[in-house]
Amino acid sequence: MIPNKKRGYKMEEKQRLWLRRMILVLSGLVCVGLCAAVGVPMVRLAREPELFRRWVAGFGIWGRLVYVAAVAAQVVLAVIPGEPLELAGGYAFGALEGTVLALAGIILGSAAVFGLVRWFGRGLVAALYSEERMDSLAFLRDSRRSRALAFLLMTIPGTPKDLLSYFAGLTQLRLREWLTIVAVARIPSVIGSTCSGGAAGSGQYGLAAAVLVLTALFSGAGLLYYRRVCREESSTK
Repeated sequence: MIPNKKRGYKMEEKQRLWLRRMILVLSGLVCVGLCAAVGVPMVRLAREPELFRRWVAGFGIWGRLVYVAAVAAQVVLAVIPGEPLELAGGYAFGALEGTVLALAGIILGSAAVFGLVRWFGRGLVAALYSEERMDSLAFLRDSRRSRALAFLLMTIPGTPKDLLSYFAGLTQLRLREWLTIVAVARIPSVIGSTCSGGAAGSGQYGLAAAVLVLTALFSGAGLLYYRRVCREESSTK
């Protein structure tokens, strides 16, 4: 009897799909566990910069690696806000070093997210975000200006960078292109946070408050512009 190659191929595809779904579910459970056990306490700690500084110092020479890993984990978990960690990084390490370390963590986390989305596909993004939010960025998948638009949206303060990080894996962007965009485009927003934290760490509380206010204003304006871009690009499809 000649084996049915087509049937065997379909069974193999079903097994792969089942395996991916199981891994997706398990990964989701792990992420929820990490978020509850590590992420939330770490953000709370980061909101008290002096305690965060002592906590990092307790790791000695490994403190900087621990901080980079924490920022990377924040990018992957997405639901955890990143700004408190960036502020705390500036407070603990100073504006310049805090910026470098935060960017290193963001790049590592972005690479991990990109790889996960490429492996699991749209299902992973849909598990974290509504269809409506994903559809608002559909133009990045089709537009000839997707690279320029992705760079613009990642540069502007106030845009949902967690959603953009996950959605990038669904576009035609290559990993190298996406990490280049992230490495350059995230500099302004990270500098704003780490400079504020660094100023507070050196006792310049007025400067720290001024930077925070300016960042908040730019973030509000950036969010409005982001919504406008999404509406205009979506209306052209």
